[in-house]
Amino acid sequence: MALHFELVAPAKLVRSDDVHMVVVPGTDGEFGVLEGHAPFMSTIRDGAVQVFKTEGGTPETIEVRGGFAEVGENGLTVLAEHVEG
Repeated sequence: MALHFELVAPAKLVRSDDVHMVVVPGTDGEFGVLEGHAPFMSTIRDGAVQVFKTEGGTPETIEVRGGFAEVGENGLTVLAEHVEG
């Protein structure tokens, strides 16, 4: 099974992919999301979103500034105020 992950910036959809795990820089600390995670919503701080395509793989790092993260039935959506690159 895989986690559906979407990263959205104000102007566009930056990424939409099925991945193993994503680590998000939450305001209250980093949190990891795997497939089947309980529904959850958090604000995010400036930092790196780490995307693990496979279990035990090297993460892809995407720098974000501010926004929200929501885990729901359809996976994880990160709505970032700004995405580097």
